[in-house]
Amino acid sequence: MEVQETRVQTDRIFTIPNVLSMARLAGVPLFLWLILAEHDGWALAVLMLSGISDYLDGKLARRWNQISKLGRLLDPAADRLYILSTLFGLTYREILPLWLTGALLARELMLLVMVWILRRHGYPPPQVNFLGKAATFNLMYAFPLLLLSDGTGWLAWTGSVFGWAFAGWGTTLYWWAGILYVVQVRRLVKADSTAD
Repeated sequence: MEVQETRVQTDRIFTIPNVLSMARLAGVPLFLWLILAEHDGWALAVLMLSGISDYLDGKLARRWNQISKLGRLLDPAADRLYILSTLFGLTYREILPLWLTGALLARELMLLVMVWILRRHGYPPPQVNFLGKAATFNLMYAFPLLLLSDGTGWLAWTGSVFGWAFAGWGTTLYWWAGILYVVQVRRLVKADSTAD
């Protein structure tokens, strides 16, 4: 049985889940260089390893009671950096249209504003919820498939069809999770002002 995230938390830095998240963060510049240099096979391999480690770090943290404050920062930071670097690389190579990149970046900007508002009121950043993880999961599937679609033949066609399906779901869920964060922030700020 898995432990609830809110029950057990450690201040340890060097846990296996944190090391996995650190390795994922270290892979971001390598991935960006590979995608810009059009070494698509290697870029796909790095992105796939990132997805596997993203799954493992959360699963292991809960199973081994190694949920940490650092891990709560590293995991979403790695997710966002991979998404941003992939957006940049795929947009630069004209695989992703500017409107989709703009929609995803606008959501990130909205979340930055929410984090700033929370900090002004003395609250930590919101925790990643299931919907946000599902959105990231969809986008992390969409990006390699869309990268695979940059070619010809049945594999590229299949990558395009499934990549755009995951991108559509991922973008929708990404915004939905963002709107839920805005609602959470609004409630906290409203409760704060009522208490004053």
